[in-house]
Parts: sequence; structure tokens; C-alpha cells
Amino acid sequence: MVTEPSFTLGIEEEYLLVDAETLALAEAPPDLMKEAEDELGEQAGPEFLRCQLEVGTKKCADISEAREDLTRLRHAVHRLAGQHGLSPIAASSHPSANWRDQTITKKARYADHARRMQSVAERMLISGMHVHVGLDDDDLRIDLMNQASYFLPHLLALSTSSPYWQGRDSGLNSYRLAVFDNMPRTGLPARFGSWSEYRRAIGLLVNAGEMQDATHIWWDIRPAELFPTLEVRICDICPRLDHAISIAALVQGLMRMLWRLRASNMRWRTYDPFLIMENRWRAQRYGTSEGLIDFGRGAIVSFPQLVEELLELIAPDIESLGSQEEAWRTRDILADGTGADLQRRTYEAAVEDGASHDEALTRVTRALVDVFLPARPDAG
Repeated sequence: MVTEPSFTLGIEEEYLLVDAETLALAEAPPDLMKEAEDELGEQAGPEFLRCQLEVGTKKCADISEAREDLTRLRHAVHRLAGQHGLSPIAASSHPSANWRDQTITKKARYADHARRMQSVAERMLISGMHVHVGLDDDDLRIDLMNQASYFLPHLLALSTSSPYWQGRDSGLNSYRLAVFDNMPRTGLPARFGSWSEYRRAIGLLVNAGEMQDATHIWWDIRPAELFPTLEVRICDICPRLDHAISIAALVQGLMRMLWRLRASNMRWRTYDPFLIMENRWRAQRYGTSEGLIDFGRGAIVSFPQLVEELLELIAPDIESLGSQEEAWRTRDILADGTGADLQRRTYEAAVEDGASHDEALTRVTRALVDVFLPARPDAG
């Protein structure tokens, strides 16, 4: 009899901190970081730049627990930041900030990044969302990583929230990836036949002094080094918590679907990275507006159709996991628009109202502040 994995969930989010009055990107006061760590323990900490703060949920048994914990974390960060005249935003880039004006957090790991990667690291004024799914078996994590790569562009498209970079519309829905892909060991993961093969490759780079450990691998999906999880890292961070939870439910459902196929001696077809990278680019460029290539059909399929097919594919799994409601709300992302859509709509409306370019970008940041805080589960 095949033992089903736990499929526990963990969600990490990286927030940018802005001045509550001017909405310009602001350095985080040291007291804020200390207060966040004192109150939230290991669930909060600094990020590469001082203007960032990272939180992570505890290991959650299901999507409802993940929602409750992430809601608590967002409320706590909002309250603590407010005490210092700051507001957090959940967007993968600030609409107008310049990376040259930012300060790197004083931490040995970050100093090493800056030393090794120079100006490539200095441009890392970006934030993301990572979803961990509990899979205790080492070889299972490698097998599912190989197969899950197909779905990474779908997840990216739904999460896109970084259209603006240094005060201009980049033309992309996720400019974050354009920055992040300059780092080494990013992008789609390499394919391995087993856990031991993966560890041999990691060991080679570590022994050669190229990196300290596997946490210096920043693929779109990777086996986590510190936990027995598979970590999906391709996503932009979602301004709205509801959207983040829906994407996490999709990730969890996809992992169970791939495990279910494996348990039945089947598997998802693995396509050449050349093809998956084309869909990755389409997701980065267009978000959900232009669809992705269905490799079986050999044609571009609209995103609403892709979402419906995906939900049908994982229907038995989200039912088993008790996450149907959250996964079905993926349709709301299409109806509401992604974080990138929210920002462009806000900018266009501001310009129509007579705002200047800079004023319109400030309104974009205000909109991100306004949607950051989710309603508490017991509110009304």
C-alpha cells in the first residue's frame, strides 16, 4: 500500500516597506525588525535590502490553517510598521523606487551575496512569494520537481505584480524575473534522476567553493534545504491575500495530482525546457491576458480555459485536501485582475483624472497599501 505524503503547507512572503505619508520606499528602522522578531519569532526576519521584511507561516496542515496564519502575520506586520510611520506592500517591485538608493541589510550572508555578485545583487529590489509543500520522501521531491516545471508558467501568470520599474512601465507583467534571472542558479531547475544525483551535483559546487550550501540555488522550484518540502519560488508576491491563498491551494493540489499519477504508475509528460521557457516568457510578459501554449494542441490557449482545465485536472486532489473553495477562487484572480493589472488600472484612472505621471505612480502605491490588509476570518 502506498503511503500518502502529508502535503503540509508553508507560505513565505517578502514585503516592501513604504513611508506611510509619502509612499516612497523607506528603510526599515532597526527597531521594527527587532520588534517583528520579538513578536513573531522565526516567522519574521530581514531580507536582502533594509526596505524589506520577510514572513513565513508555520507548517500548516491545510489551506485553512495557512490562511489563518498568513492573515495573522500580515496584520502583525501592518501594525508594527505603522508604529514607525511605515506601511507594508505586497508587490514584487515598488512603482517608482530606484535600486541605487537602497541599503543592503548588515548580515554575513547578504554581504557574501553582494561580494560575489556585485551590481547584479545590488539591483535586487524585488520581492516574491514561496510555497512549500511537505513531501517526506527525497526521491519523490526530485521526481515531482521534474514534472511540476510544466505548470510553473501558469502559477507565475496568476501572481504577476511587478509591471513598473524605476518609475516606468516595463511592458512586462513580472519585471521581477527580468532582475532575478541575472543571478546564477536561477530559472527552471535542472533535471535529476534521483535524490543522490541531485546531492552529488550540489556537493560538487559546495566542495569547489562556489556556494556554501543548497540555499544558494534559486531555481523556480527546488527541494528546500532546511525542510522536507518542495518549494515553488517562481511566483511574484500577491497584493491581495486571497489571491496568494488561491495560488498556494493550486500548488498543493498540483503536487498531490502528480503524486497520485505516480502512485498509479503514471506520470505527467516532461517537456523540453526550451518549450517551458517559452511559456515562462509569455507569463512574464502578458500575465493572464494572452494565454499559454498547450504543447499537446500545438496552439495558444486562453487563460480562462487553462484555469478551468487545471481545476478539472486537480479536482480529486483539492477535494481530498479540503481546499476546493480556495482553489476555485483562482477564477477570482481572472475576474479581479492580477497585482500587475491592479497597478496599471490605477495608473490609467489617475492619469484620466488629470494626475501627473509621478502622482499616478503614487496612487498606484496607495492602492497597494490599501489592499495589503485582509479582513480577519471572524470579522463580520
